[in-house]
Amino acid sequence: MSAQSLALRDRVPSDGTGALPAASDLDPVARVLYHGSVAADYGLRTGLASVLSAAMLPAALRDWSGEERRRLEFYAELGAARDQATVFAPPPPVKVRSEPGRGPGVDGGRVELLRFDSPYVALNPLLRRSYAAHSSNAVARAQHWRHEDGPRRTLAVIHGFGASPAWFNTAFFSLKQFFANGWDVLLYTLPFHGSRRSNTLAVNGTDLFAHGMAQFSEGIVHAIHDFRAFMDHLEATGAPRVGVTGLSLGGYTSALLAAVEPRLDFAIPNAAVTWLPPLLNSWFPANLSAALVRGISRTSDELLENALALHSPLSYAPQLAKDRLMVVGGLGDRLAPPEQSLLLWEHWDRPQLEWFPGSHIIHFGRGGYLDAMRSLMQGPTDKPSAMMV
Repeated sequence: MSAQSLALRDRVPSDGTGALPAASDLDPVARVLYHGSVAADYGLRTGLASVLSAAMLPAALRDWSGEERRRLEFYAELGAARDQATVFAPPPPVKVRSEPGRGPGVDGGRVELLRFDSPYVALNPLLRRSYAAHSSNAVARAQHWRHEDGPRRTLAVIHGFGASPAWFNTAFFSLKQFFANGWDVLLYTLPFHGSRRSNTLAVNGTDLFAHGMAQFSEGIVHAIHDFRAFMDHLEATGAPRVGVTGLSLGGYTSALLAAVEPRLDFAIPNAAVTWLPPLLNSWFPANLSAALVRGISRTSDELLENALALHSPLSYAPQLAKDRLMVVGGLGDRLAPPEQSLLLWEHWDRPQLEWFPGSHIIHFGRGGYLDAMRSLMQGPTDKPSAMMV
């Protein structure tokens, strides 16, 4: 296998064995890249886990009454029904405001900054007041690249944890190339990121975890709610098709959207987290902090798993056809290990699967999966030449 393409759609045996290539299957160059990216991922994971630990502990140390446990019991009970229509109710109509933005300077189009006052109300009555107190998070935001002769088919991109800057996602996903190929682009900002974050924590996105896993759960449901409102806006303004991709936590959200939003044309989670409990137990030193938090609030592992199942992409069947789904994973990923991608691949009945030899954010050979994305994104009405680079 080369570093340029690790597509397995024609190589995976019918019983699924061999779906995850071994490092020995790589050519010498790809093997060197793989091992180097693994080492970098361990360092990144430790640093990120340290930041999350520091953010989580203050609130946890005040929770001797077990309030977090009572909050999680609500999500565990609600999630047991696996009723996505109840958990992810469609948003009411919103007024989306638009203003010119500078953005990355796309050729042949313009950049607009979209926002609306989110009508989201926390599912959990025990959290409604404290969740609503995050005033910055109450304004949903996205950056929209539009062709002058639009609207066009639209690629929606959801960033990873702490990685909301438009410049990063523009480069990472080669979005200028997708725009040049005829796609409008929507860069969606997750709750508690970018302009939606508070000023109390130094690291972008840590507000999502800092107040416990109950608030994290609300943040994920909120992310789905606000994205669907932007979909309403795109549909109302004439976008003929909308598909989604996302990295890491954005991959988690993208995969979940495939179960919730039938209007999506495709979903392509990339290096996605899909089931959180094993990660919470393996990321040092966050695993130690998480264990301490559970001990203080008297929360069992079983309760936490049942609560997190409320919004796991593995809890619900996808509403998109299998040929409109694709899973992208990194062989050297140690933040969302390859097993996380395989869980989703199996849950989705083994759609197209693309591997690259890099890690969570070092995507060696990503040209291979970007080509595969373009192929899948091409609809029956698209001219083949329109999608070629």
